[in-house]
Amino acid sequence: MKDFWSYDKDAILKQLNSSENGLSTKEAEDRIEKYGKNVFEEKKSTSKFMIFLSQFKSPITMILIFAAILSIFLKDYSDGVIILIIILISSFLSYLHESKAKDAVKKLLSSVSVTSSVLRDGKFQELDNGNLTVGDIIKVKTGDMIPADCLLIEDNSLSTDESSLTGETFPVEKLTTKIPANTSLSERKNSLWMGTHVISGSGKAIIVNLAKDTEFGKITSSLSQKDSDTDFEKGIKDFGNLILHVTTLLIGLIFIFNIVLNKSFLESFMFALALSVGLTPQMLPAIISVNLSQGAKRMSEEGVIVKKLNSIENFGSMTIMCSDKTGTITKGKVKLDRALNFKGEKSEDLNKFAAINSYFQEGYSNPIDEAILSSNKDDFSSYKKLFEIPYSFENKILSVIVKTGSDFSNKNFMITKGAFESIVNICDSYEKSDNSIGNISEIKSQIFDLFDEFSSKGYRVLGLSYKILSDDSDFQKEKAIGMIFKGFLLFIDPLKEDIKDVISQMNNLGVSLKMITGDNEEIAKNIGSQIGLNPEKILLGQDLSSYSISQLNKKVLDIDIFAEISPNQKEKIIRAYKEAGEVVGYMGDGINDAPAIKEADVGISVDTAADTAKDAASIVLLQNSLKVLLSGIKEGRRTFINTLKYIFVATSANFGNMFSMAGASIFLKFLPLLPKQILLTNLFTDFPSLQIASDSVDEDWLKNPVKWDMKFIKRFMVVFGIISSLFDYLTFFVLISIFKSDERLFQTGWMLESVISAMVVMLIVRTARPVTKSKPSKKLIFAIICVSLCLIAIIYSPINSYLGLIALPIKVILSMFGISFIYALVAEILKKKFYKNNSFSRK
Repeated sequence: MKDFWSYDKDAILKQLNSSENGLSTKEAEDRIEKYGKNVFEEKKSTSKFMIFLSQFKSPITMILIFAAILSIFLKDYSDGVIILIIILISSFLSYLHESKAKDAVKKLLSSVSVTSSVLRDGKFQELDNGNLTVGDIIKVKTGDMIPADCLLIEDNSLSTDESSLTGETFPVEKLTTKIPANTSLSERKNSLWMGTHVISGSGKAIIVNLAKDTEFGKITSSLSQKDSDTDFEKGIKDFGNLILHVTTLLIGLIFIFNIVLNKSFLESFMFALALSVGLTPQMLPAIISVNLSQGAKRMSEEGVIVKKLNSIENFGSMTIMCSDKTGTITKGKVKLDRALNFKGEKSEDLNKFAAINSYFQEGYSNPIDEAILSSNKDDFSSYKKLFEIPYSFENKILSVIVKTGSDFSNKNFMITKGAFESIVNICDSYEKSDNSIGNISEIKSQIFDLFDEFSSKGYRVLGLSYKILSDDSDFQKEKAIGMIFKGFLLFIDPLKEDIKDVISQMNNLGVSLKMITGDNEEIAKNIGSQIGLNPEKILLGQDLSSYSISQLNKKVLDIDIFAEISPNQKEKIIRAYKEAGEVVGYMGDGINDAPAIKEADVGISVDTAADTAKDAASIVLLQNSLKVLLSGIKEGRRTFINTLKYIFVATSANFGNMFSMAGASIFLKFLPLLPKQILLTNLFTDFPSLQIASDSVDEDWLKNPVKWDMKFIKRFMVVFGIISSLFDYLTFFVLISIFKSDERLFQTGWMLESVISAMVVMLIVRTARPVTKSKPSKKLIFAIICVSLCLIAIIYSPINSYLGLIALPIKVILSMFGISFIYALVAEILKKKFYKNNSFSRK
């Protein structure tokens, strides 16, 4: 039932065909038969085996599996086994993440109580929550969990904790009143929500929506859905498709050329298959895993725990950071900001009076009294409590009568604090600046103006009053009337100390912060303006509901603040940003944040958050601060760029080799390289790539979000691939025309030149800056030297004959190194021009 809070008691009873005597057992059974039990139905889960198999469906993974099978078929067992091991490890990690996702729902459901007091057959009885149904009347009291979404029909000073849904720390007063249909969730005072609990008081309510249709149910429903692909995962799939198309086209052409030239069908087929292995970036999963693992290790040193490795690279792409207000932008703890007299001037006396009231009240513990006491260090042990008039939700005030110490001449004070308007109503006088007393009517309009001003700035405002009692007063008969107005108590959830600086640095990194809160418009505007957001760029929950996703993904681009937002709307906001082309992070710590955390490209929570929020998150912070995210953003970009470096090197070199192979196979009477030589070349050039994870990254590349850009990758592949191929043809010319090479000399010489030039060019294309001004990591240099020495050692060792190689004359060696050196110079010049006209896709 929608908008049930807009009904009154009689209308809801009529609508649900119930009565104040509740349902009969027969009626309840019929309704359970019709609507189902008040439980969350577990959907038939996919078997673990099928979940595991689903990890192999991406194009790049399928290409690599094919390449591994070919390697084994070509009797290159080590290469095939290595590829398969890499794929299995990567897929197993993904499987573990997906299978653990169900734990979030289980932990969420475990927070709901088991039984409730239900009115059946005219009397209250304890029943299992699963047997509750629409129209049942339940009784709730302090400590009870709410079993379903209900409309309150009777209240007795009822107050609930709704932080699990709204994230806000203040207790919510509940009243039996009719509320407009468009009221935000946090303002629906007549509604009780499943998963929340009663702090104080008692009441009766009628069940309106059962488990799966509750606000709580909407959260569990979204958590049980499979994660959508993040921006990085989509990029990997796009890249896999690109490689698949290029591989298929070129391998087909080369195979056809060899058949047309009357070469052996089997030999041509084996050559084409080997080339397919050579073109595939076999080490990509390993490169990604190593990159991410090292990034996760560095981030852990900064107090950031990475649960889902892909989220690191999503950090690098992130353009929008959405954050819950409470506990993230603010401290999530109520603070007494100021105690002010009737003029709005600071008053130490007022602070002390408030502390006396909070110190001696014995009602339920609440954040207001904790905030007052933490702001005052006075010792009241010499005071004596004489009586207390507990807080009443009817008049919204609390009074204590205390015999003070010598600092107040041992007088008896009744001190009353509470809702501002309620305090003014019990006062007939006020305390002036000189401590004399005046008539309250003199300042009423003035203090109400101040109240409006403070409220509009986002403060929660209470009033405080007092009166002096004689020793012979009957304290138990005293009432809070004829009081003296003392002043205002202003409470606020303060900003975190470093938040303004963090937001400024995030903006400099190209990441825009958006605040999402369940708080009202005025509070949201005030907090937003303090942290540099535009208070006029605000969207309220009631207005957001009127937008479809397609409309919202245009609207959100011009919004800084989302206020009066319900939990399910947070997820809608995240989805709208994603569909608008943004890469979105979301940070929250409550159950209500879990769907948005799960929907985001980068879901972030904190170590002290609800278990459900942590389970949904891909990043968990060991400290509740946005500041540690700055290092995360930079680390994400560093990791992403190092992954792209490998892709640039591998695709351009492999693409060039394909052209070279195509041409060579046309005019040569033998294969340019044997299948096992192709695989060995591939292994040698890939090994140093593993060390790219440790490489430094140009500062210019860290300044803005980095995104997948297939057009850029294609241009890079074609431009540098063609240059690589031109120098391959130069190598062919030198080997055939100058050294009159036979099959083995040609294959050995070209293999040497291919590996050495690939190593040198790797150092050049890994940076947009001149290679002399961008220092590569020591591990990368060491790997390149090791590979080069290892190749030369193989060429001159006895095992060269098993690989179809021969020992090269010194002149050939020097020529190959000379060609590689010239290639490096040309690549450096070309790189400068290329990056001048091309750059990564950034926002």
